[in-house]
Amino acid sequence: MKEVSSMSILKEFKEFAMRGSVVDMAVGVIVGAAFGKIVSSLVADVIMPPIGLVLSGVDFRDLAIVLKAATDQAPAVTLNYGKFIQSVADFVIIAFAIFLLVKAINTPKRKLKQEEAKKPEEPPRDIVLLEEIRDLLKEGR
Repeated sequence: MKEVSSMSILKEFKEFAMRGSVVDMAVGVIVGAAFGKIVSSLVADVIMPPIGLVLSGVDFRDLAIVLKAATDQAPAVTLNYGKFIQSVADFVIIAFAIFLLVKAINTPKRKLKQEEAKKPEEPPRDIVLLEEIRDLLKEGR
């Protein structure tokens, strides 16, 4: 069995980690996390308060069902469905934003593919040569 040195493993890991796709993915994850925080704030601080106001001043973060009341030794056990509703709204907004982003990226690609499909394909080189030979034979050469 071949022994692998720790230096070669580190070198391979460095090559792997510095590939463009891995770095791009890391940047995407970081930007995605920051975008998620922005959307969460948008939902919690901008969208849900007016909805709560329309629904008689309900704050969705406070919506919960008490499963067990608080005692001197333990806090209350609650089912926080308001936070869940807020998380669902976060997800829907993030999913829609990603959909729009992907659509914006794919539209030019789709148009390019359609334009390429409209272009007539060039016949293979051997067919072109055979046609030239045929034409020369017709001319009587």
